[in-house]
Amino acid sequence: MKVFSTHLEKFDSNLWQYHLPVPDDIAITFIEGEDRRVICKIGTISFHAALMKSKAYWFILFNTSLREKLGFQGGEKVTIRLEKDRSEFGHDMPEELQVLLDQDEEGNRYFRSLTIGKQRSLVYIVTKVKNSNSRLNKALAIVEHLKEVNGVLDFKMLNEKIKFYNNLGM
Repeated sequence: MKVFSTHLEKFDSNLWQYHLPVPDDIAITFIEGEDRRVICKIGTISFHAALMKSKAYWFILFNTSLREKLGFQGGEKVTIRLEKDRSEFGHDMPEELQVLLDQDEEGNRYFRSLTIGKQRSLVYIVTKVKNSNSRLNKALAIVEHLKEVNGVLDFKMLNEKIKFYNNLGM
C-alpha cells in the first residue's frame, strides 16, 4: 500500500473532468504489464480504479458521484491510499450475477468468453445498482442477452433488454 497526497484537478476537456494526479514513482509500482487496476481509498470511501496516463503524468479519474460523497469541488488536497486491485473483474462480483452464472452453464460460458474489459463492464453495470431486485433484473438481462446473441455482446441491445427486465417489476 502506498499513501500520498495530491490535489483534485480538472481537465480542460469535455470527455474527462476531475482526476487525481499520481506521482510516476508511485504509479509504476502498481503497473504489471497491461494491468493498471488499483483500489483507491480516500477517508472512508474505497473504489476500484485504473491508473491512466496523460501526456504529462499518471492519474485516476474521479467521478461526480465520488466528489459529491466527499464534498469535493476541485483543488482540494487529497490524501490517497492505493493498493493493487487483485479482484478478478476490477469490481466485487455481485452475488446476484454470480448465482446466475453458477446456475446457467451456457450463460457462464458466454460471459467467460468475453474480454476481461467487457466482463468488467457487465459486472459494473450490476454492481452500480444499490437495490438487490434491480441488481437481479440487470443480471438476468445480461445472461439472457448473452445467450440470445451467442456471446456477441451488443450494448445497445443489452440496454433494451435491461429496460424490459426493469419494467417487469420483479
